Amino acid sequence: MHESTNALGEFLRARRELVTPGHVGIPDGGVRRVPGLRREEVAMLAGISADYYLRLERGRDRNPSRQVLDSIARVLQLDDDHRAHLLSLVAETPRQRRPLPRTQAPPTGALKLLDSIVQPAFIENRYFDVLASNPLMRAVDPQLTVGRNQLRDLFLDSGGQSLYPEWQNATECLVANLRHTVGNDVDDPRFIELTGELTLASPRFRELWARHEVRRQSGGEMRFDHPEVGDLTLNRERMSIDGPDGLMLVVFHPDAGSHDAEKLALLASSSTPPSHLRGALRRA
Repeated sequence: MHESTNALGEFLRARRELVTPGHVGIPDGGVRRVPGLRREEVAMLAGISADYYLRLERGRDRNPSRQVLDSIARVLQLDDDHRAHLLSLVAETPRQRRPLPRTQAPPTGALKLLDSIVQPAFIENRYFDVLASNPLMRAVDPQLTVGRNQLRDLFLDSGGQSLYPEWQNATECLVANLRHTVGNDVDDPRFIELTGELTLASPRFRELWARHEVRRQSGGEMRFDHPEVGDLTLNRERMSIDGPDGLMLVVFHPDAGSHDAEKLALLASSSTPPSHLRGALRRA
């Protein structure tokens, strides 16, 4: 899979198809051959010629002005993340060309910090490879071990999917954040390899990738359907750390005094609770 030939056109076309005539106040008369807005409708609303907009989508003009891009972003109703991604795709934006190693070791200080954290935590790179994790994190999700890739596990492994009852939302979040993290560096061999594999193997990934959603992955709640303690809801925090570009420390923590805190404490004491406790926790 290789998107660098016309990344701008691919993005514009995907986002155009998500905006209905009703979203922009255009009467929707009759059957439309394409989903979303027509090219000429985007051009009209953005105040540019239909021919020029067609050249943008077909990759014949790689250097539109900031004013043109802002007008198109307004018509396509792009939020801040999508607008920033659009600007990153134009020719005048410097592309990231530095070599990135296939394996990235977290700095020693970050590993020491990880070892000292009493909550479930792990370190990931921008491709969602797991570079390090503490024992409690592996007790919550055994797949978050060094060498695993979260995208592969979430899209291709049924065991990983069963752990997340909100799997649909989790996949949307992960794919949108991959777009945001990689930005315009679509020539990265690791990125090409990973997205190519997932596109061929996962219909769900193909569906999400075609939307060109771009969004930072932020903190929030994450639900687990844990085989030992049942339903478990933890807060997730993501923090950038020193080291190779894109390294993040991810920490999960329960609300204080909650049943989730009790369940997590049990997992911390033993990764395999006694059978009589499992039933008690599931009823809690």
